[in-house]
Amino acid sequence: MNAREWPSEFESGMKSLLGSEWPAFLQSLAESPPTSIRINPAKPCGVDVDTPVPWTQFGAYLPVRPAFTLDPRFHAGAYYVQEASSMFLEHAVRAHVNLEKPLNVLDLCAAPGGKSTHLLSLLSPSSLLVSNDTIRSRVPILSENLERWGHCNVVVCNNDPEDFGRLPGFFDVIVVDAPCSGEGLFRKNPDATSQWSPRAVERCAARQRRILADVWPSLKEGGILIYSTCTYNKQENEENLTWFSSLYGVEFLSVNVPDEWGIVQSHDNATGYRFFPHRVRGEGFFMSVLRKGEEPVAGRSGKAKSMLANPPSDAVRRLRPWIRNADNLFFFIHDNTLHFLPAQKHEDVSWILQNLTIMSAGTAAASVKHTKLVPQHSLALSLWLDKSQVATLPVDEAGAIAYLRKEPLRASLEKGGYAVVTFNDLPLGWVNVLGNRINSLFPSNRRIRMAAPEVDV
Repeated sequence: MNAREWPSEFESGMKSLLGSEWPAFLQSLAESPPTSIRINPAKPCGVDVDTPVPWTQFGAYLPVRPAFTLDPRFHAGAYYVQEASSMFLEHAVRAHVNLEKPLNVLDLCAAPGGKSTHLLSLLSPSSLLVSNDTIRSRVPILSENLERWGHCNVVVCNNDPEDFGRLPGFFDVIVVDAPCSGEGLFRKNPDATSQWSPRAVERCAARQRRILADVWPSLKEGGILIYSTCTYNKQENEENLTWFSSLYGVEFLSVNVPDEWGIVQSHDNATGYRFFPHRVRGEGFFMSVLRKGEEPVAGRSGKAKSMLANPPSDAVRRLRPWIRNADNLFFFIHDNTLHFLPAQKHEDVSWILQNLTIMSAGTAAASVKHTKLVPQHSLALSLWLDKSQVATLPVDEAGAIAYLRKEPLRASLEKGGYAVVTFNDLPLGWVNVLGNRINSLFPSNRRIRMAAPEVDV
């Protein structure tokens, strides 16, 4: 790709922004993008992570891009495939948020789930993450990735930013990874250049301003808002934030960034951090950290009415042995399915349910069919599953791939009933052993359809 292929307005804007660095930037766009993953610290991974991403404890670069779809560890939630620059969220959060406190955190534009899963690795189990996406068709992949991560202190919802005005002062932290013109992804997706135009930038900037203004009332006084885009232009970044700060009580917060990281700090009336692919091993990205100043916020009045139905006590009694630290959990039933979430967040979840469109809450543990409990896939992936109390069916890599394809498993267990299929001590899902037959309970809509690569002999 060369300079003649870029829209002229984009090229002139980048030359103005970069000056003498434009040739180096242009050269970086002709190179292959790096591959990076973020480890789930709560699960065994087993991936070689010799080259860490410097601004996170959990990120690593891979020497080559493997076929992630054919890796059982990916399906088990041992890691998340994520662009390295966006992992800077961790560095910003650690700098300005007390992660030991019980917090209410909103990831406003969350799908497909990179920042939400990252936040869950940072937050304490006593905190609550509300993971939202406005586009309903994007919610299933968001829910799937959160389910793989294994935490129960999360609510998934499908709401417009203005809906969060019904929860004034509710959130301690809000992350707005705003929809943008995507200039920072031109290297990964060259076709995106054909969709770029100055008019598209203007539309994105206007939408971002509306998002910020709509969600701001739900942030508590002194709370932290982290704004990010995967684009370069100032219109969607510094200029938007300057406009925002002129209307609201905003303090821009600095983050310590070592010179060797190659991140560029911006002071254009709004403090922000820019990632350019010729300076960092990652894609284009921008982030700014804001603190809400003194501003009267009307919190909720009275106690929230419980919106979560009590489950049959016998069903909970039979389920509890499968779950670690069950005394710290609140159990409820929805659509004949038992769920659980942190007990101390029961009232907060009820309050959210009264005001937002919730797609899921906590972990779906088991469906209740008359007197029978059928374990849910999310329980197999849950960090709360007590593997010492359930039967397990260890498989090798070939067996794991067969299970993920919903192909017949050839194995034997001493007794029948439900068992968890594991690969390298990572649960993949459930089977039901019926005599000499093993019925797979792996969700059909998630089965691997990708063909295995041919190997030269």
